[in-house]
Amino acid sequence: MTLPPNQPVRTFAPGTPERASLIAEIDLQRANPRRVLPVINGKKVDTGTSTDMREPHAHANVLGTYASAGAPEAEAAITAAIDARQDWSRMDPAARRAVFLRAAELLAGPFNARLVAATMLAQSKTAYQSEIDASCELIDFLRFNVAFAEQIDAMQPLSSPAERNRLEHRPLDGFVFAAAPFNFTAIAGNLALAPALMGNTVVWKPSERAVYSAAFLMDLFEAAGLPPGVINMLPAESPAAIGDTVLSSPHLAGVHFTGSTAAFDRIWQTVGSNISRYRSYPRLVGETGGKDFVFVHASADVDAVVTALVRGAFDYQGQKCSAASRAYIPLSLWKPVTERLADIVSSLTMGDVTDLSNFMGAVIDQRAYTQISAFLDHAASAPGYRKIAGAAPSDETGWFIPPTVIACDDPRSRIMTEEIFGPVLGLYAYPDGKLAETLALVDQSTPYALTGAIFAQDQAVINQLSLALRDAAGNFYINDKPTGAVVGRQPFGGGRRSGTNDKAGSPFNLLRWSSPRTVKETFVPPVSHLYPHMAG
Repeated sequence: MTLPPNQPVRTFAPGTPERASLIAEIDLQRANPRRVLPVINGKKVDTGTSTDMREPHAHANVLGTYASAGAPEAEAAITAAIDARQDWSRMDPAARRAVFLRAAELLAGPFNARLVAATMLAQSKTAYQSEIDASCELIDFLRFNVAFAEQIDAMQPLSSPAERNRLEHRPLDGFVFAAAPFNFTAIAGNLALAPALMGNTVVWKPSERAVYSAAFLMDLFEAAGLPPGVINMLPAESPAAIGDTVLSSPHLAGVHFTGSTAAFDRIWQTVGSNISRYRSYPRLVGETGGKDFVFVHASADVDAVVTALVRGAFDYQGQKCSAASRAYIPLSLWKPVTERLADIVSSLTMGDVTDLSNFMGAVIDQRAYTQISAFLDHAASAPGYRKIAGAAPSDETGWFIPPTVIACDDPRSRIMTEEIFGPVLGLYAYPDGKLAETLALVDQSTPYALTGAIFAQDQAVINQLSLALRDAAGNFYINDKPTGAVVGRQPFGGGRRSGTNDKAGSPFNLLRWSSPRTVKETFVPPVSHLYPHMAG
């Protein structure tokens, strides 16, 4: 079966039509603050609460408010999902898939500027970062997942002249809880869409830090013809109010999660403590934290390494789970790499992302700003660190953390081993003659195994590094940055404490939302219980 092409990435260069339509949409959204309500069984529910949604790069700008859902809304959403399951799960798969293909066409057309602009304003992504996320990746998820579902349907068992056998891909027996992160609009959408494509109904909690773009996603789902109750959106200022309710429901059939390792731990522990009350064993699919590495061999191209470090560490302010946050540089290349890196980092422009000349925006909110600043304070006060590049943070107009590069004497120090989730890159200089020992450090010094990259020109060395780091990353890049997985080309996910590695953007993820039924039909059943060997 032929897979669809990936959605082309546009440039937004001056004079292009996409740039003009994006700027117009940004102006429109800023001029029209939005009130976002929970959506349960296709109806908007006003809980009477009001939480501001602000632009991280211009936090005086209010994009609107949202009504926060709580336990009563979570209970109602569960009921709506259970009720909707009857018709949705029995709908012809081709008819279900038409909803997702229609959503892809709408997103490629009239909804495109809306989602890209909303992602820029609410999550402080540049036009390019929003394009590869809210436009290209989400369109790819919608189209490729349909193709993958058709491939799954085509995988059928053998039959014989006397019998016909088939696999029916039923949804899970209950509802799926989708809990989304703030950093990718496409991931937020796919967490709900992938289970729904396979016939499941969903209680969807978008991140409280990205409710604004989630509301535009819900608009898209409804415009594509998704029936009421299939996806129920519950924005919540206090995520625990939703999580405690859905995780205690006996109808919970699965959890589709992207977020912190600590939050996934709590989900897993809660499910474990409730395991005997569920009607079925819930499927837990999660992508969590990372401390993603770049390992540089002495044969590497310096310009390629520096470009990968800049883009890998500082695209979207380092708020990608795949972002490069630790790099290992051989002493023989330390001077040219660090000097070139310092020059480029000091030239990176940061500010309001609606000024399309900026390379970076702000981190998502005050909480992130405080957490990242604490790491910078630690590096400034503790021994064994030296700042190579980076200016002082400022929260005067937005939550701005300048891109920062820190040389670390200890490869097991906090900057080299703890997830920071911000624009901070730790560097360690290793002796060229201690290749094996340094590779062991890369593999063993953090609990994560999400993404990683190696740079080398010698193919024998590339093979050696790849084997040594086989278990250190679920997505492994050779002579490229450790970010930017594309649906259909680099299925995404990691192991160890980085998640269950169920590979979003692949058939493997969709299979987690299916409960297959094997059906055998015998054409002429036996009419005697006796076997031939029993004959006298």
